[in-house]
Amino acid sequence: MDEDRIIELEIKQAYQEDLIQALNRVVADQQKQIGKLEETCKLLNDKIKSLAFAGREPDSADERPPHY
Repeated sequence: MDEDRIIELEIKQAYQEDLIQALNRVVADQQKQIGKLEETCKLLNDKIKSLAFAGREPDSADERPPHY
């Protein structure tokens, strides 16, 4: 009886190890994806800022008053 229980526990442990490795791969892939998405967002944000100010002449509302 004890030997059957030990075998059952070893089988469960083997399945858990496989599952942990699979989950670890998924998390690593997701982290890579998140890094790429963050870089893309930063580039897009920089592009939007540069387009917002490109060709725009500062009007008097954007300029600082002389007493600053």
